[in-house]
Amino acid sequence: MTAENIPRATAKRLPIYYRYLNILHDTGKQRISSTELAEAVQVDSATIRRDFSYFGALGKRGYGYDVDNLLSFFKQILNQEHLTNVALIGVGNLGHALLNFNFHKDGNVRISAAFDTDDKIVNKIEDGVPVYPIEELSHQLHDQQIKVIILTVPSKVAQSIADEAVAGGVKGILNFTPIRLQVPEDVLVQNVDLTNELQTLIYFIENFGK
Repeated sequence: MTAENIPRATAKRLPIYYRYLNILHDTGKQRISSTELAEAVQVDSATIRRDFSYFGALGKRGYGYDVDNLLSFFKQILNQEHLTNVALIGVGNLGHALLNFNFHKDGNVRISAAFDTDDKIVNKIEDGVPVYPIEELSHQLHDQQIKVIILTVPSKVAQSIADEAVAGGVKGILNFTPIRLQVPEDVLVQNVDLTNELQTLIYFIENFGK
């Protein structure tokens, strides 16, 4: 089955499975059942079996899943052996926090360039990452062959910055702004609305919490 035929919800769960399989591998566990995996990652076992079924026979009935084989499979599916350079656009409070974190627990992703308008940080190194003037965005993205950006800019400039990034060859945007960006069909946008997520959490606590 090609990636295009895998449901988006399934694709979003794959990194969760991969991270937990790494933990199991480090502890020396050799096999795991879908029920055990379900309890660990808080996804019901039927959903896990359905997710895995999109990729063929990954386990054996009565045996479960071989941890090392499953880990190797997901490492290939998620392209974990390839380093992906990401650009951060907007080095404010949230941007600084992301620079400081810089995906240090995920060795295949790193922020390799940042962009901002603040003269105090432009053309300097912040947390080991060079900060370029926003005017160089399209040029630098193209020259550094960066295809993924993290957008943490003010809402009023989000669309224009996204347009510049797309002109520089970007194919994926992790969007922390509340603006729903308009991009070409071949560009993917993942929206991260922290306010909405918090409000949703509060709603569930108030209405379904015990």
